[in-house]
Amino acid sequence: MSADTQEFGSVQRMRALARANEVRGARAALKRRIATGETSAAEAILGGGAEIAGMALIELMMSQRSWGHARCARLLVSIPLSENKPVGSMTDRQLALLVAMLRAANQSQQFDRSPRAQDARASGSRQAAFAATN
Repeated sequence: MSADTQEFGSVQRMRALARANEVRGARAALKRRIATGETSAAEAILGGGAEIAGMALIELMMSQRSWGHARCARLLVSIPLSENKPVGSMTDRQLALLVAMLRAANQSQQFDRSPRAQDARASGSRQAAFAATN
């Protein structure tokens, strides 16, 4: 290898590392916005972008509040989609179905956070605790 070839390889490697850092930063910022509720996973998927095109579905979905691996896997199996499928490789049909299911799941989750539902859950757990002690 000549000195010019090594120098070109080094410059190319540095550009690739810089681009990878930009993508990681953009993905982390998106995951923070999803976790805080500023945006939804469905909106992020629809918005697309080069940064999330290679991101695994499960990674994006698990950044939502109250969404663990089991819940994400259950939803993806019902479509059916692989957990590791990149966001950018989904067909239009898969994309539409996933977005619809995410929106429906998030709406039902918001419904369950109502004060009355929380009171009902709390009183139910109190009743169960009381029954277990008596």
